This record gives sequence, C-alpha cells and structure tokens, in this order.
Amino acid sequence: MTTSLSPGAADALLFDLGRVVIDFDLARTLKAWAVELGSDPSAMMMRLAQNDMFHRYETGHVTDAEFFAAVRDVLGLKLSDEALREGWNAIFIGEMPGIGPQLARAARHLPLYALSNTNDAHIAHFSEHYAHLLVHFRELFLSSRIGMRKPNANAYDHVVKNIGARPDRIVFFDDLAENIEAARQHGLKAVHVRSSADVAQALDQLGLA
Repeated sequence: MTTSLSPGAADALLFDLGRVVIDFDLARTLKAWAVELGSDPSAMMMRLAQNDMFHRYETGHVTDAEFFAAVRDVLGLKLSDEALREGWNAIFIGEMPGIGPQLARAARHLPLYALSNTNDAHIAHFSEHYAHLLVHFRELFLSSRIGMRKPNANAYDHVVKNIGARPDRIVFFDDLAENIEAARQHGLKAVHVRSSADVAQALDQLGLA
C-alpha cells in the first residue's frame, strides 16, 4: 500500500536511521571478524540476531561488555572487546547517497525526529561520525535509550506521545516493511524507503520546497 501525501499533511517527520539516513552493510562486520567465523559467516550472524542477548542489548538491558561476551560465546570468537567493537562499528558505510540535502530541506519546514533500533556501541560511533546529519533532528528516539524496539507497539506509542502530534500528522520513513506496517497500524503515515529518492518524492508531495 502506498501512503498518500498532500501539501500541509504533516506536523512532524520521523526517520529511521539505518539505511534511511546512514547506510550500513553487515558484510563489513563479517569481514572484520572473518578469520574467526568459518565457512558460513552469515548463518552464524543469524544465530546472534536470534539470540535474546541481542534484543536485550538493543533495549538497553545489558552492557557493551555483556553483549560482547555473548558474541564470543555464540560465535565461538576469541577476540577482545575492543576488536569486537571495531568490527561491530565497521558495519557503517557512510550517509545514504543524497539524504543530507533532503534532511536540510525538510528541517527548514518541519521538526525532524528519529526512531531507530540500535545499541550503545553504535550510538557512540554514529553520534561522532555522522553529527552533520544528526544535527537536523530535534530528538533521537533510540531503542537502547528508550527501552523499546520497532515494530513493537510501545515504541510507536512512546514516540507519538513525546512528539505531541496526532499520529496521522506524523510521516514515518523506514526501510523495513514490518516497521512500516506497524506504524500504519498505529495511525502514522509511513513511507517505505529504498533510496533517498523516496524521501525526496515524499517531501515533494508534502509541498516542502
């Protein structure tokens, strides 16, 4: 389903960060850890993503050290915390092509917010390296800081309450279909982002010059 937007239809814009504002590639982390991962690194990383410790890390219930200890255990690694952190943060490629000007354009007209599933190690990294993009946002709702993850209902409820706008006056940009669907179920307008062109088109529809 395509979200219908029209000029003046939004009071706030809400952005996911990963693959909407900041690009990433899991292969970069796999490469950083490849010497320890064996013949099927993708399958081994899937084991990590399905581990309860990962979800607890992204909701702020375990420390970096506890998470890295779990990584060593689940994946059979012998790397130090620092080596794991370096590989973990190697996932980031750079800003999504063309997103900088779109954020600057949008921020001239409406308040911008972010809602992202992330963790403390990644937050420390992108807060430093992508400050030039994050400066456009009035507030960042980050899962490990608010204790909630998309697509869970409480994450959207928390953000809508804190933004202080009606859900149908918030336009949400995300790259994952399940997050888009959950946002729509909570009354937000939502745009499925495959590239920055999707963001630009939505801003055009909203009449933001």
